[in-house]
Amino acid sequence: MRWMWDERKAAANLKKHGVPFELAALALDDPFSLAEPDPHPDGDRWDVLCQLNNTTLFVVTAWTASTDSETGRIISARKATSRERRQYHEHWRAEAPDA
Repeated sequence: MRWMWDERKAAANLKKHGVPFELAALALDDPFSLAEPDPHPDGDRWDVLCQLNNTTLFVVTAWTASTDSETGRIISARKATSRERRQYHEHWRAEAPDA
């Protein structure tokens, strides 16, 4: 999967949340990621809990008519809250072989 983003939005996200979109793009490759539909009216958005280097992230992604099925768009990324980290780890334990 390829990821694209708006550079101005990425800079604003980094300033606000301290998470670069480049890091979020790597974390989205997590085989144990947990994605749920986001009911945002502006399109097909997904809220994704994923992990990279023991850091759990909450990433909002989108697919729009202007992107192909192999390219998604990162909308925002931040460190997951303690509740979201618990949710991710419960999902990971259920999905991981020999967990």
